Amino acid sequence: MSMSLLLLKPFPASVVATTPASAGSALLMPFASVTPTPHKKTKTPSPKRSSKPTLPISPITPTTTTDADSSSAPLKKVLVPIAFGTEEMEAVILVHVLRLAGAHVTVASIEPHLQIQAARGTNLVADTSIGACSDQIFDLVALPGGMPGSARLRDCDILQKITCKHAEEKRLYGAISAAPAVTLLPWGLLKKKKITSHPAFFDKLPTFWAVKSNIQVSGGLTTSRGPGTTYEFALCLAEQLFGESVAKEAGELLLMRTADEDPTKKEFNEVDWSVGNHAPSVLIPIAHGSEEIEVVTVIDILRRAKANVIVASVEKTLEVLASRGVKIVADVLIGDAQESAHDLIILPGGTAGAQKLSKSRILKKLLKEQNSAGRIYGAVYSSLDILHKHGLIKDKRAAAPPSVLEKVKDEEINGAKVVIDGRLITSKGLATVTDFALAIVSKLFGNGRARSVAEGLVFEYPRS
Repeated sequence: MSMSLLLLKPFPASVVATTPASAGSALLMPFASVTPTPHKKTKTPSPKRSSKPTLPISPITPTTTTDADSSSAPLKKVLVPIAFGTEEMEAVILVHVLRLAGAHVTVASIEPHLQIQAARGTNLVADTSIGACSDQIFDLVALPGGMPGSARLRDCDILQKITCKHAEEKRLYGAISAAPAVTLLPWGLLKKKKITSHPAFFDKLPTFWAVKSNIQVSGGLTTSRGPGTTYEFALCLAEQLFGESVAKEAGELLLMRTADEDPTKKEFNEVDWSVGNHAPSVLIPIAHGSEEIEVVTVIDILRRAKANVIVASVEKTLEVLASRGVKIVADVLIGDAQESAHDLIILPGGTAGAQKLSKSRILKKLLKEQNSAGRIYGAVYSSLDILHKHGLIKDKRAAAPPSVLEKVKDEEINGAKVVIDGRLITSKGLATVTDFALAIVSKLFGNGRARSVAEGLVFEYPRS
């Protein structure tokens, strides 16, 4: 297997596999210091079923070289457990990419409730409880990292039994960031395995078996370094489940750049974005169908940079169902967000989500006020259409995905992943959103802060 054609630009490191499977590399992050509520090793209650309809998900259809009917192929089942303090970028990117590839992914909470607060304060809702998964058989168990999330996964007896039995039966399992050292090592699941982990936990690994690579495949175990390597980690797992062609197509759909392609950021009509001595207030409106990768990545990176991020739902409820079925709970409703002015408003993409955002009268009012007051605003992927519709990119240059190029033909800049024009910032989205969020950090706080955040992500910050 080979994922060499599809790479995010990571912090420099090699990609190593001790089996034929190998993958590229990507991003990483330091861990939030969050004080959890006491956690008991007890069985979690049965989950409450959501009354919200599930948005349609269009996975890639795996191709085979056999004559067998592909519809008869068994469904690939994946377990992604989450806990208080789980790294949200790792969890959400894993779920999104594996669902895109065609896996049936179950997000299971090991906490007493389905809703958990992740490492950077994002509120996520699991599909079910870990107790409901105890008798199921999965093709892959993938553990996100983050602290104290990894420690809480380690202390969950039900998850330990599931994962250890899974490993004994020679099924695929993986862990990223802190999870290899903090979770799998105490369970005895790293024996005679080449492994990697987040640099902060690398010295906890057995010296002889520890490898400083972004992706490490050893038998049925795949390990990775952190949020910065999560796209490649997820694609490597997808390749092992579905084959190289499916993983390659998923990487292309995620807008991942090729190994020799430089990140492209273009800026025009440069102005100062500094907001004074206060922490910048950033509003991120979300809706059913918003793109979860974009929402969570922007939240995570801007909060790392110490911005005050407010996530506002334009729906009637705080909980929204994102484009790949991830449930995100907003901080406030959009009506409450209009009580204050915001230094920056960022619209995440997702076709269905953008359509919902465009129907919000309150958001339309906020965007027009933002523009007239000379404050900053931006959009990712299909939400660029909202700005175009309200005349907010007139005479401005903007990045755009192929789906909206025709509508913004005069404003689009060929090849640019991120475009800044005055107080407008736009991006093609998905895998390019890391560059987008770091560009915002650079404009608000300076290159030094952006580079520091990028190092925490283990993401190679552009030199220029």
